[in-house]
Amino acid sequence: MRVGIYAGSFDPITKGHQDIIRRALKIVDKLIVLVVNNPSKKYWFNIEEREAMILESMESQYREKIEIHRYEGLLVDFMREKGVNLLIRGLRAVSDYEYEMGYAFTNKELSQGKAETIFIPASREYMYLSSSGVREIAINQGDISAYVDKALEEKIKLRAKELVK
Repeated sequence: MRVGIYAGSFDPITKGHQDIIRRALKIVDKLIVLVVNNPSKKYWFNIEEREAMILESMESQYREKIEIHRYEGLLVDFMREKGVNLLIRGLRAVSDYEYEMGYAFTNKELSQGKAETIFIPASREYMYLSSSGVREIAINQGDISAYVDKALEEKIKLRAKELVK
């Protein structure tokens, strides 16, 4: 069975993330969606909320093929623990490519050549979509329906209102 890992903060998960998950599942039999916490970042949603939002936003036929995990530390250490050597990364713009290539080379080196990275380019409609963009639209009471799953809209709007107070 081919297993891959798709790591990110998913704060919140966007339609772009969902698209990468669906497309990755055409390549792998099982996908570990790894929710990471970067101590230098301030998140809108805690890790438990982000995990729940990922499951809530994915259709049932995909839910049975994904596992949600969390990890703090080096990604290659998590990969080693799980016995997984394949990392899936989404790319939006050229700047993402440069950034992600650096991580791909570093992960390969840190794993003694075992970690492989597959890049999936963003679908056209999600090329400029980011979680931070969704948060900015939400905090300014804009329409986020084109960017996040309908099941998550109210949670995100509510959190934006809480943060404005």
